Amino acid sequence: MTKIEILGTGCAKCKRLFANVEQAVKDLKIAADVVKVDDLDEIVERGVMLTPALLINGEIVAEGRVPDVNEIKSLLTE
Repeated sequence: MTKIEILGTGCAKCKRLFANVEQAVKDLKIAADVVKVDDLDEIVERGVMLTPALLINGEIVAEGRVPDVNEIKSLLTE
């Protein structure tokens, strides 16, 4: 199963990223564990300096911006 993590403190961009991820997963009909990480210490420990950040299976694939649904689908099918 794919693990997708959204790192951010709950701002509007973080919420939009979460919605985009949910839509991409739904469109692709894949099984994914989507997790929000809002603990600032944990975000910093992972080396993220700009939020929101998107991690797929532990790898940072976007940081400091909100990828659109199509970009997320592309990242999930690589």
